Amino acid sequence: MPARTENFVTAMCAVRTQRLRDGAYRWGLYNDAATPNRFVEIFVVESWAEHLRQHGRVPVADRDAEEVARAFHVGAAPPLFHI
Repeated sequence: MPARTENFVTAMCAVRTQRLRDGAYRWGLYNDAATPNRFVEIFVVESWAEHLRQHGRVPVADRDAEEVARAFHVGAAPPLFHI
């Protein structure tokens, strides 16, 4: 595993911790076999209202952890988010 990938996966561990702490009951980080430098994060929460609540109150430490992970993004367009 290249160092950059290893560092990204480590950064995503902090994101995983916050997602599960905030109510997600499933979390995964998947590497796209067809595009090796593409990763997909998934997490499942109880309801749409719960999802909105989580995004409405993001502590500074959580925002920092997300920014560390997001700094690994390559490309002009921002990462895609699907709901």
